[in-house]
Amino acid sequence: MGIGRGESIGNERQRGDHQTNRYSVSHFSKKEKADFRYALYQAAFIASTKNRDFMVYYTHRLRGREREPGIKTKLRVKLSAKLLTMAWTLMNKKEPFNPSYLIT
Repeated sequence: MGIGRGESIGNERQRGDHQTNRYSVSHFSKKEKADFRYALYQAAFIASTKNRDFMVYYTHRLRGREREPGIKTKLRVKLSAKLLTMAWTLMNKKEPFNPSYLIT
């Protein structure tokens, strides 16, 4: 008997044409809407340059890697994913933002 979409196989889930581990880290798909990804990147850019808490987080991650090509963009993409995750979590828990969430 085949496994339908979304059914579990131990620690793995069947999604569409591939299996994913339920412990895997989510990431942005290049198939997602470009405008949405651009808006998230811009939010991460502004946060990493204007907000003190995000600036500390960003510079801490950047420290020692400044000369690596494209590292600032890579870190801002990771920061945009973190912003999205934090926003989703805060909306679901109905909590205000706490800068200590950046540490985890």
